[in-house]
Amino acid sequence: MQSSLIGKVEKAKRYAQEPDRVTLSEFAADFRGEHSSYSVSYKDRKWHCTCHFFSQWGLCSHVMALQQLLAEMLPEEALTSAGGDSPD
Repeated sequence: MQSSLIGKVEKAKRYAQEPDRVTLSEFAADFRGEHSSYSVSYKDRKWHCTCHFFSQWGLCSHVMALQQLLAEMLPEEALTSAGGDSPD
């Protein structure tokens, strides 16, 4: 392996140990729940999930799980906001 690539691999390992260097601005994920699979996304500062509970409440266990998993990489509003497409 070339020495410049070795340096990049070492740097990547260091970065991976410092998740606070990363802030996710948007992403999409497939979430395998207990009853079905759902699409969860964070875009334009809003959460969305295809599960029925989210459509009623604007928040769900899938979003809350991702908030916990990705806490160090999400912007503050993504941790404190519920959903984006919730009914008023």
